Amino acid sequence: MPASVPPLPSPPPAAVVDAPPEHTVSGPGHRLRLTLLMAGACLPILGAVLIAPVLPQMHAHFADVPGVDALVPVALTIPALSLALLAPFAGVLVDRIGRKRLLVVSTVLYAILGTAPLWLDSLGAIVASRALVGVAEAAIMTCSTTLIGDYYSGRQRDRYLAMQTMCASISATAFFVLGGAAGSAGWRAPFWAYAVSLLLAPAMAAFLPRPRPADQADEPATSAAEPMAKRPFPWRPLAGTCALTLFGAVLFYTVQVEMAFLLDDMGVSNTGVIGLATAGSSAAVVIGAVVFAKAGRSPQAWLPTAFGLCALGFAVIWLAPDPVVLTAGAVINCLGSGIMLPSLLTLAMSKLHYVDRGRGTGLWTGSFFLGQFICPLVVLALTSTVGTPANALGVLALAGAVATAALALAARRCRRTTTRVRTRPRPETATCPDIRAG
Repeated sequence: MPASVPPLPSPPPAAVVDAPPEHTVSGPGHRLRLTLLMAGACLPILGAVLIAPVLPQMHAHFADVPGVDALVPVALTIPALSLALLAPFAGVLVDRIGRKRLLVVSTVLYAILGTAPLWLDSLGAIVASRALVGVAEAAIMTCSTTLIGDYYSGRQRDRYLAMQTMCASISATAFFVLGGAAGSAGWRAPFWAYAVSLLLAPAMAAFLPRPRPADQADEPATSAAEPMAKRPFPWRPLAGTCALTLFGAVLFYTVQVEMAFLLDDMGVSNTGVIGLATAGSSAAVVIGAVVFAKAGRSPQAWLPTAFGLCALGFAVIWLAPDPVVLTAGAVINCLGSGIMLPSLLTLAMSKLHYVDRGRGTGLWTGSFFLGQFICPLVVLALTSTVGTPANALGVLALAGAVATAALALAARRCRRTTTRVRTRPRPETATCPDIRAG
């Protein structure tokens, strides 16, 4: 049984402005714990991409069902919608009934609901089961991310949140290949993969220690006279971060969704070439997350760079004269996305105490997956307005440039506030005013 994370001392108020204190947790128990949390965070990705290769087979099987043209694609996307809508409520449950208990129960339900299409014969029932899979995913994703925030602190926590992004990106490619290979045995075969969570659930129950409030080292600064139980939830600072996350998710998923269509518009119809270009851009997400984890800069300092790279990538795609330049633009965009996602997540975590970390993580997760769901709708609306998908990405490049400028100004104000706090440290001014406002 791995040892509990040891209690850590509270930092001085000024430490909140700078990097959180480094307290490294290590040992065999730590490695097993981290592996389980990363595996849990990958389960929602499994639901998002696993059945994509067998959608044509599903469509053919249910060809006589009214509305099949809409219901089959919805079977793929509805878990993301459920996750986006229900993650905030899952966060409430996390704080009320406990992270570990909800994670174990949700992982078991994930296996039961995920394998349901193996024996369901109604397309409507399959879509309903997929919606319930999204409910389980909301709880799993929220619990896994919250526990990373509970077990680790400082730069180590930042690195593992970035690792979560890397694992999600890598697993998306692996699950897509797995779904395609399993689909050769029939459209139902990929659903067997959901049963893997039955192996994770008992391991989580046995080897994940129950986190305690005393384990927290780098909680956001509060007034010493303010009791933790009576402290209000930080709606205002978190709302700004969640809004930025929603916008960032749209920027991130646009390339994933539109890459094949953009290449097709340039005359590239070879699926192997399209797959290679998409894989290259996905690899850039991993590289961006590694850069974030290794550089050691604060998320506030990274955000202007991240959004700037996304905007630059869109601009290159918009003006690209050939597929090679278009792919280069996609790589630039995804490099920025790989930096942006862990920056936004660590920024949200920095605002949350133990007692409200579940709710805060749920709100952030819901914002991110809502951005994933609305991304195709945003691109479709922009395309109908400006004429082509490439022009739509030009509009997003302009929006990203505006966000970059605003974030650069906010980071500059934050640095000035940091300097003032270092010369006159006071608990009530330990957090940058612009960050409090989102």
